[in-house]
Amino acid sequence: MTDTFKTLERADLDSLHPLDAVLDAVRFNVDGLVPAIAQQYDTGEVLMMAWMNRGALDESLSTGRVCYWSRSHQAYWRKGESSGQQQALISAALDCDGDTLLLQVDQTGPACHTGRKSCFYVSLESRHARIVSAPLIDPATLYGPERFRG
Repeated sequence: MTDTFKTLERADLDSLHPLDAVLDAVRFNVDGLVPAIAQQYDTGEVLMMAWMNRGALDESLSTGRVCYWSRSHQAYWRKGESSGQQQALISAALDCDGDTLLLQVDQTGPACHTGRKSCFYVSLESRHARIVSAPLIDPATLYGPERFRG
């Protein structure tokens, strides 16, 4: 844990700290990425987990539209740029170690490439896995048949 996060542990409630100093202390992995969990701000439903680098985080904070880093495409991924299913950033928080982000978002339509509201639709039970939600939109409608990753 960096000195910055040790200092934040002891910080007074509602105290303010320079954003750049805190972001400089984020514990990005060896690829320069940090996991970002997106949660629907008004229902608490966990929608997805993706990755952000410093540029994606900076862009999300400055524009209010969530931007991730696509590991498969090695490019910025602005949620909804091809599907129209955008995420508006309501708030962002770091965990106590500075190695995970929690994004409170307002998701337009489904967050998952399968057309479901949440990517977490496979429930693991003692003897089987259960599908717990159906697609809201056919993925081929969201991305076109040639782009659907399923």
